[in-house]
Amino acid sequence: MHVNSGKPPSFVPSFLNRNVENSMYPVLYQPLSSNIHANHHLSQPRYCWFIILYHRCFSSCPPVGRHYVVILTLNRYTKSWDLHLLLHQPKNHNEVSNLKGKDIKGRLDTMFIEEIVKYIHRRLHVPLRISQPLLIGMEYHIHFVTSWLNDRSSHTADILTILGIGGIGKTSLAKHVYGLYSHEFQTSSFIEDIARKCDGKFNGLLDLQNQLCNDISKTSAIRVHDMAIYTTQIEHALACKRVFLVLDDITTLDQLDALLGSKGFHRGSKIIITTRNRWLTESCALFKTNIKPKNERLLLFGLDEIQSQQLLCLHAFMCNYPKEGYEEMSYKLVKYCQGHPLSLAVLGKSLYNRDVAYWKGCLEGLNKKTSSHVNNVLRMSFDSLPSNNDKELFKHIACFFVGIDRDVSETILMACDIITRSGIMNLIDRYLLSIGLNNELKMHQLVQEMGRFEVHQESFDKPWKRSRIWCHNESFRVLKQKKGKRNVLGLSLDMRMLEKENLGAPFDLKTDALSNMDSLMLLQMNYVHMNGSYENFPNELRGLCMHGFRLKCIPLELPMMNLVALDMSYSYIESFVGYYSNTHRLEKRQKLDGSYLKDNKLLGSLKILNLSFCKQLHSLGDFDQFPALERLIVRNCIGLVEVGESIEKCVELVFIDLSNCKKLEKLPRNIGMLKNVKTLLLDGCNLSDSQTEDRDMVINIRTSSSSFMGAIASDFKLFTISLPRSLVRLSLVNNNLSTDCFPMNFSCLSMLKELYLDYNPINSMPSCMRTIPRLEILSMANCKKLKSVKHPPRTLSRLLLFSRLGSFVRKVEFDPEMSPLEVTSNWWLDFTPGSCEIEGMIKIQAMVSVEEKVLRSLGWINEDFLNKGCVGTNPSESKVQRMFYEFGIFSTKYEVEEMPRWFKYRSLGPSISFTIPSSSSSSPNNLTGLNFCYLHTLKPPDESLLFPHDQFPSTPMISSVVHDMFPSTPITTIHNITKNHTWIYERHLDGVIVDGKCWVMLSHWMFRMNEMEAGDHVTITVTAPYDELVKECGVSLVYEDEEEEEEEEDALGYYKSWNHIIGGDLSQFQTTTGQYILQNRRFFEFAIYLFPYLGKLIPDGPRYQGHKEVSWFRAFSQRNPDLIGSTHVGKGESSRSHPSRETACEREEFTGRATCALNGLIKLTCQSHVRADYAL
Repeated sequence: MHVNSGKPPSFVPSFLNRNVENSMYPVLYQPLSSNIHANHHLSQPRYCWFIILYHRCFSSCPPVGRHYVVILTLNRYTKSWDLHLLLHQPKNHNEVSNLKGKDIKGRLDTMFIEEIVKYIHRRLHVPLRISQPLLIGMEYHIHFVTSWLNDRSSHTADILTILGIGGIGKTSLAKHVYGLYSHEFQTSSFIEDIARKCDGKFNGLLDLQNQLCNDISKTSAIRVHDMAIYTTQIEHALACKRVFLVLDDITTLDQLDALLGSKGFHRGSKIIITTRNRWLTESCALFKTNIKPKNERLLLFGLDEIQSQQLLCLHAFMCNYPKEGYEEMSYKLVKYCQGHPLSLAVLGKSLYNRDVAYWKGCLEGLNKKTSSHVNNVLRMSFDSLPSNNDKELFKHIACFFVGIDRDVSETILMACDIITRSGIMNLIDRYLLSIGLNNELKMHQLVQEMGRFEVHQESFDKPWKRSRIWCHNESFRVLKQKKGKRNVLGLSLDMRMLEKENLGAPFDLKTDALSNMDSLMLLQMNYVHMNGSYENFPNELRGLCMHGFRLKCIPLELPMMNLVALDMSYSYIESFVGYYSNTHRLEKRQKLDGSYLKDNKLLGSLKILNLSFCKQLHSLGDFDQFPALERLIVRNCIGLVEVGESIEKCVELVFIDLSNCKKLEKLPRNIGMLKNVKTLLLDGCNLSDSQTEDRDMVINIRTSSSSFMGAIASDFKLFTISLPRSLVRLSLVNNNLSTDCFPMNFSCLSMLKELYLDYNPINSMPSCMRTIPRLEILSMANCKKLKSVKHPPRTLSRLLLFSRLGSFVRKVEFDPEMSPLEVTSNWWLDFTPGSCEIEGMIKIQAMVSVEEKVLRSLGWINEDFLNKGCVGTNPSESKVQRMFYEFGIFSTKYEVEEMPRWFKYRSLGPSISFTIPSSSSSSPNNLTGLNFCYLHTLKPPDESLLFPHDQFPSTPMISSVVHDMFPSTPITTIHNITKNHTWIYERHLDGVIVDGKCWVMLSHWMFRMNEMEAGDHVTITVTAPYDELVKECGVSLVYEDEEEEEEEEDALGYYKSWNHIIGGDLSQFQTTTGQYILQNRRFFEFAIYLFPYLGKLIPDGPRYQGHKEVSWFRAFSQRNPDLIGSTHVGKGESSRSHPSRETACEREEFTGRATCALNGLIKLTCQSHVRADYAL
């Protein structure tokens, strides 16, 4: 056996030259210059040869006969191998006599094979094996990173920052893609676990710099002890080679600057950084240069329930599903981990080969203490917090404020001398905290437990020595034993949370149990029966929550001089009126604390008052005692009948919630004088029984300043309300409002941005909406009678139109000057037949109503189906033949037994390829469109059902898996190979029933010169649902008719004016360069959450770019205003021009009538108004 590298022996090239024409391998032995990438500029050869002569004895003359020659060619750039096995007959002894090697006589071949492998890997400077991590639920992220690596960017610094909490999978993802693609770069390096290696080590960062220098230079660097020298060496090496670098777990700017420098990289280099800090990458020295790097962010959120179960079971059972008898425990563990991969893996390994009883004990133990390994990983984010203030803030939130409104939390915590706003941002940047859709503070359960564990370490077995006591059992024990001391800052006790077997008989606590807690600032005592004087409560209280309080009034002796938030929800309180204005009571309170009654303000510091669900509360007054009040929440107080006029004294009030106070007879008439009110919620209030003599509801906005008016009843005709000019959010939800009785004048609400009309019997958008100059959000969710939305305000950015029962809206019209819009709707779930249209998005009309000149422009002529009007023989509405228009594509389907005769190019099966010829016209590039038609039929029942059930296991994921491979509607893919453009179109679900055995889908694609022209090679493929079979397809080209060029109007002018069509703006649908997935669900946020498979219509393609980002819809193209309204839209319709529309719109504003339109309704969560509850 002979092993050598470099230039091959003389017989090798000659052999390759003789056989290259019949060889499946590429020509390897050719001038090196032709094999070197233009951007690499390397001095070393591209290929390295390794020649192995097998069965050759070097101790004697070569034996007569043929010998095997194994030639391995190594590409130094891609680290890929080509193997040639040659059967060679030496011409003479001299041809191989100069070769030297080792004799394998009497030796095992495997020993020499191992030596060869080690030798080659030493030459290559790569490890023998790269262990790939087990990745579950990372398909999208792998596609995302793969697309980023293969985008052929020539930027001098192309960085991808992978973000997320500890243990979420950042390192595993980076390691996976590094193992797959590191060989495609000239050099690469993976620096793992940087934070841990630098923690507490004086030379930790120097060691990492030395490792990086060795990796990217492929030589042993001289050891130095100066970080600046290493940084210079790294900068030089990175500038000379195309590198792939992964820096795992970066925590400080010093680490980034030392390992990357500030000089940039060689073109085509890629750097992946994993970190817990969102802003760390863009704060390093590289971003302070004149040419800033290009930085992409990828945030990991964790696994869903199915993926979590799979990962847990792979470690616990070595299979994808739980074993019999373990299903319930597996579900509970998955729920506990909340999609956190590291905790799932750690728990799965610890439970391997254990019985159910052990699993149950493990789960019970987890409720008391998190796994130490998982906790240590999460704790690194906590340790990286820049100040002690942020750490204390994190502990406060972890113990008491998860799920509480952010504004409420900030108000209380700032009163506790915590720097809150900047601190919350620091927690968010490190993914220790997030903000929910309703502005609530959110924290992953494992992160919350880590924060509580930090407090628990203050004293493991003596909770009264800790700063915060959040466990209800421990709180009860501390109060019962009266062990609380001045070190306690917060305490939470909810008697309903205590298990009956642990509590036994009801137990009343003494108020003096709190007397020694002088530093207590946060106290929650829900449904606790207390005996004794409330003057024993600590004076330093900032937040007090006492749900289920049994007294009819708040005890006067309760220390409230420093109280900022008071939550008495679900209590038996009856009234506030006259209680604090009683002189005798004031004098009694003054004896308790003379300094407190300065200016007779009992609650001078109170900013938040919550009395929700107090069924016996009938009146509110004495607001002059709360001069600092900012938030008043009196939700679902079904007995409340009056709110006092003294509310005008609360000049700082910004939030009022009186939702579902159905007996409320009177609102203060001077509520409009509150110039700082930002939110007023009156959802579900029944104000129709007011006893005033006014017969009509009047909205006076001249002196008003509130920013949110909620839910006024439609039959509220006896009450006058003043609305403020500074109104920002207005809600009229669920109040039986109809279009006819809608308040007409909103023209002076110049600050209004959000308007909610959900659950009202309106049939069209009220015309007064068009007079609101700054409206951004319009919601008409679950309005069952809504039929149309015409010309919503041009400033609108979100249109929310969701209905749980499906959409009944038939038409939506926009102004040409409409701003980009985000649509949240489920209109695509509507299978109701009939015509409907969302201008700029989709138009559906009966085929018999389509104008003849439109059909002629499409090339759809001389066809019997155009005159049938019905898809089949049954003339029911569900069988009416309709034409769909979206993305610049017209389509229809009808029953027929064979393909139309006028299709020139045909092919059996679901695909066809052709080259576009020049037309007979003098103009070679007058192609205007392409007609594509395919004939398909249903498979036999056994064939349509057999494949999915045989190929996929019966799991909850089967529906999404089948949808990925077999969509519910046929998908048409047109690929212009010449121009490298691809359009993948999934047609809107039409709900039309077809009874025949065969039917045709006919479509017309409007193409422009830059998309299709003569000489282009094109392929078209249909991907049918699993129960359908495409028998034949055909193509017919449509060219411009010069005889009709002189016509004044283009028959397709209106359709061409739409913005999101082929040749227009398809950026929302682009996956990669030149590739688009045309599917209207992309515009609807609700669809993205329900159907996560939307981006996987292409097996190898990534999801939509930024699929979680807002998708902006613009109805009309700003580039073609002259085309808008230039043609009839349907048979019998008059031409529409935008000036005439504008005039009609203005007339409707003066007459006060609006015929509104829309086809699709808003997502389920659009209804969730922010609730400003305070509960520890």
